[in-house]
Amino acid sequence: MKLLNYALVYRRFLLVVFSVLVLLPLPLIIRTKEAECAYILFVIAIFWITEALPLPITALLPGLMFPMFGIMRSSHVASAYFKDFHLLLIGVICLATSIEKWNLHKRIALKMVMMVGVNPAWLTLGFMSSTAFLSMWLSNTSTAAMVMPIVEAVAQQIISAEAEAEATQMTYFNESAAHGLDIDETVIGQETNERKEKTKPAPGSSNDTGKVSRKMETEKNAVTGAKYRSKKDHMMCKLMCLSIAYSSTIGGLTTITGTSTNLIFSEHFNTRYPDCRCLNFGSWFLFSFPVAVILLLLSWIWLQWLFLGFDFKMFKCGKTKTLKEKACAEVIKQEYEKLGPMRYQEIVTLVIFIVMALLWFSRDPGFVTGWSVLFSEYPGFVTDSTVALVAGILFFLIPAKKLTKMTSAGETIAFDYSPLITWKEFQSFMPWDIAILVGGGFALADGCQVSGLSSWIGSKLSPLGSLPVWLIILISSLIVTSLTEVASNPATITILFPILSPLAEAIHVNPLQILLPSTLCTSFAFLLPVANPPNAIVFSYGHLKVIDMVKAGLGVNILGVAVVMLGMFTWIEPMFNLHEYPSWAPDFVNQTMP
Repeated sequence: MKLLNYALVYRRFLLVVFSVLVLLPLPLIIRTKEAECAYILFVIAIFWITEALPLPITALLPGLMFPMFGIMRSSHVASAYFKDFHLLLIGVICLATSIEKWNLHKRIALKMVMMVGVNPAWLTLGFMSSTAFLSMWLSNTSTAAMVMPIVEAVAQQIISAEAEAEATQMTYFNESAAHGLDIDETVIGQETNERKEKTKPAPGSSNDTGKVSRKMETEKNAVTGAKYRSKKDHMMCKLMCLSIAYSSTIGGLTTITGTSTNLIFSEHFNTRYPDCRCLNFGSWFLFSFPVAVILLLLSWIWLQWLFLGFDFKMFKCGKTKTLKEKACAEVIKQEYEKLGPMRYQEIVTLVIFIVMALLWFSRDPGFVTGWSVLFSEYPGFVTDSTVALVAGILFFLIPAKKLTKMTSAGETIAFDYSPLITWKEFQSFMPWDIAILVGGGFALADGCQVSGLSSWIGSKLSPLGSLPVWLIILISSLIVTSLTEVASNPATITILFPILSPLAEAIHVNPLQILLPSTLCTSFAFLLPVANPPNAIVFSYGHLKVIDMVKAGLGVNILGVAVVMLGMFTWIEPMFNLHEYPSWAPDFVNQTMP
């Protein structure tokens, strides 16, 4: 028993040791570069999935193991750890830092909710829409962490308003009954007075009824918890929590910068297929935005039906507001008024944000000539990271406020200015762990290509070409959706990209036809609290149980895969000519690898 306890305590250490030793015969017996690279890939995949070591530390292992096995030089591995992706990430984090520092994100969220209205169903959709919009530009984690306190305040206000409404109705009923009793006394006279004397305990009886009612209410609270007066209140809190978790993830699908998996895929894809030049901010938005909108609406309907029941009356607009709806609107209005008028810093941040988004969209939209033609002498040199860096530098340059000091004469003078963000503030927001993790993924992908493992995997997977393309896409999407529930999203896409790319090339299918749905499905981590940070944030508020997330998340996962499959064979296919094998992809028939 003591030995078992020690094993449990040191399980991560034992997992690392046993993983390295148990898989070691693979490179020792099969002395090829492919086998050695496969050994490294298996070890890193196990560490990433189990998190036996911190994810960024595991990501550094290619820098250690590739040179030791003679697969890549240390200097070549090191160059993979900083790519164009990292420059784009730095610019985006500068924007996110300024948005959160000056509370622009909160103003946007509250304003959007106020525009939608306070009907419970529409309120939920309003929160989901504003959360999804914010997560297009901010990280899913920070979006959920920002919106949840607002949602919690609104939910608790709705519950207290309902209690107040019930109390008001009870008071009105008692007063009406007492008024009716006075009228009877006047009309009937003495006889009634005598009866009144006999029935004097009636008011006491009424008080006893009130005590019983309060006692029943107390018992109800003891069962459902102090936060809820009824099961419906509890269901409403569950609905609002999950709507924030899911919409923060769904919103991130729409932009390359919306989530780390999109960025990782984009960089991997552009590195492996440099002649494609078909994926940029604009093209990504055009194909993913309909997916996100449809999935958001279906998720809203699914959650509404699951927790509160679906009623077509909820679509009615313009009807008289109930007491709890008025209370809810008042809370949102008060939160918005606390922000005060829009400040200079918010306006500047918003302008830079809009300009950066417009420049991203218009760089090379595809259907019209973009501004990148201004640099036609150097095609492919200017990318989305160029725009992000220009915006990022502006945040460190534009003044936010003057810095003053008191002179010896008691006079206040300005001696410097503070920019919109400082380096310390940027550092506190910068996800260095993601930056290292992505770099490790790039190094791993390079190692698979140099060692020939990618070619070997492709040759072994070529028999799958006999299956229908839609079935291959469905299987790969389901595998990715299942794996991402137990492994981190960035780790999932980093592990599977070196496998799915050779698969597409081997069966002579446009790589985008398999890689795009798999990348989108990597974000579908809706089942468990530990599946992604937004899930954990909303779970920490105590309204949800694991079974609630499993039931709701399973439905959203199915809807997500279905919507992605629908998109792949409707509007996405003509955008990228997915029915043809592209010239920019290697031809496995002739064994011409990039």
